[in-house]
Amino acid sequence: MGNSVIQVQNVSKTFGSLRAVANLSFEVPEKTCFGFLGPNGAGKTTMMKMLYARALRDKEQENRIDVFGYDPAHQELQIKYLSGVVPQEDNLDEELNVIQNLLLFARFYNMPTAKARERAEELLGFLELTEKRTSPIRDLSGGMKRRLVIARALLNQPRLLILDEPTTGLDPQVRHVIWDKLRQLKRQGTTLLLTTHYMEEAFALCDTILILHQGKKVLQGSPKQLLAEHIEQYVLELTESETDAETLQNGLPENVRIDPSGQTIRFYSNDIEALKSVADQLPVGQYYLRQSNLEDVFLKTTGRTLNEKQ
Repeated sequence: MGNSVIQVQNVSKTFGSLRAVANLSFEVPEKTCFGFLGPNGAGKTTMMKMLYARALRDKEQENRIDVFGYDPAHQELQIKYLSGVVPQEDNLDEELNVIQNLLLFARFYNMPTAKARERAEELLGFLELTEKRTSPIRDLSGGMKRRLVIARALLNQPRLLILDEPTTGLDPQVRHVIWDKLRQLKRQGTTLLLTTHYMEEAFALCDTILILHQGKKVLQGSPKQLLAEHIEQYVLELTESETDAETLQNGLPENVRIDPSGQTIRFYSNDIEALKSVADQLPVGQYYLRQSNLEDVFLKTTGRTLNEKQ
């Protein structure tokens, strides 16, 4: 897959008594999309911030963070010149219009005015915002603001683009537009580092996914690998039933696994015919038979109940 853009070894981060990241190690190959998945409070954003020095790692053990050969604890500016960051919040300057936001940000990179304007216009075209170039920020929709934040992160033509939940709260049409742009950037050689709550987004974009739970790595692999190795192929969801899980479990075929956690009872199996035989015993309209997906892997790994610390 090429050289590693990021190397992380045995990294932890503690806030008071809270261990936000615990002994985490991973590598991100160049020109790929690497994604973090995990419940709220799993340590995803904290890990991202340590990569560009918004947070410093604990020094209590032998550990290492390497981004393009630089350590963010000591060489923050070198990393920032090679990276772009899309934070969770749309922290645009509402006193300025669209193009002015980009031109102001370009000053942080000491870009000549003519070059900054050329680059800004290019990015507005790429993110389909040219018609809004002189619009006040307050007049933009949520999707337009998100695209503008991405454009701003691309001003310095970064080799690494860090995206913290880039499409949260956006409608499906806008999400797909952003996904297409991110795929295009990866084809052009940009390495993407992503956190997301959308399983579909992770599956669509990521070459590698690392699932975090309570600050620890619990699974890592490609989306297809995680599906093949950690969950059965098919799921029968029982959405309404007056029968408890223990009763339903009696008489199940041996190749069917029942997950009674939460409000919905789920039956998993690699044999779709076995699940159909279970469905035949249920009232029509109370079940849904489907292929398993990344969300099933995620919930099996991290649990279906909320972590009290989140």
